[in-house]
Amino acid sequence: MQTFEALLEESTRIHGHICAGQVIGVRMAMLGLQQIGISDPKGAERKKLYVVVEIDRCATDAIQSVTGCSLGKRSMRWQDFGIMAATFVNLENGQAVRITAREEARALAERYCPEIENKYQRQLEAYRLMPEDELFFMQEVRVEVPDCDLPGRPLRRVQCAGCGDWVQDCREVHEDDTLLCRACAGQRYYQVLGGQ
Repeated sequence: MQTFEALLEESTRIHGHICAGQVIGVRMAMLGLQQIGISDPKGAERKKLYVVVEIDRCATDAIQSVTGCSLGKRSMRWQDFGIMAATFVNLENGQAVRITAREEARALAERYCPEIENKYQRQLEAYRLMPEDELFFMQEVRVEVPDCDLPGRPLRRVQCAGCGDWVQDCREVHEDDTLLCRACAGQRYYQVLGGQ
């Protein structure tokens, strides 16, 4: 695996700027991969790795950059918990670790870089230096990944009886022997305008 600085540089390029979230995400991903025994996440071991992220913030881009996992490859899943945390799963042996960024690390940043007045810049630099146990809380966990959520081809495709859209990956809703997409089943996040 590349060095922290090389991974941070690549992550920053992809994300568009450097920030404390990038530092946290790169370090979190490196630690997670180490804990589940994956050293080549973008190469020979890419099909062994599955990541669940719990927040849609900067660290998620860094985790994607380091691991090579993504929503499009179905090797990354987003659980909208709003927590700066991610779970790294070795699909081959089931080993998994959930890593959470410690909130108290924000305050500890002053101890590591007291000379930096801007708190965001201070956190960015301090997070590079902090020991892992001060920056993260880590738990060994078990994650059951349903077959329909695994990377690879869709298990099935069905047509919605309401709108005619095709639904993949077991996301259809069954209502009275009728297969519907989630939008037609009342979970629509958008409003159709006009006669479209």
